[in-house]
Amino acid sequence: MASSSFQFLSLSALVMVATLCGVSADCVTSIPSLVSKCSQYVKIPGPEVQPSMDCCDVVKSLDVPCICKFVTPELQKLISMEKVVFVGRSCGLTVPPGMKCGSYVVPPLA
Repeated sequence: MASSSFQFLSLSALVMVATLCGVSADCVTSIPSLVSKCSQYVKIPGPEVQPSMDCCDVVKSLDVPCICKFVTPELQKLISMEKVVFVGRSCGLTVPPGMKCGSYVVPPLA
């Protein structure tokens, strides 16, 4: 039940952000797919876990700089931005140090 609640809250938050902020279709190809395939890898509690191929397939279709413009403090309460960067990089995306996503600034590579 907790997982379902998290997915519902994440989906609601992403849909709200996309709707209210006017995120274009170019930013997010499929919000429901993003939530269903990737939410377990970016939720706040728990360790960093390698994302699935299904999650990576969705992540690779994102326009990360575009999406980052619309990350709100409310969304940052639901997802770990550190895990978001981990997932992006694990899926082969270039997530440069110093890039700002909401109020989060991507740290230098370790």
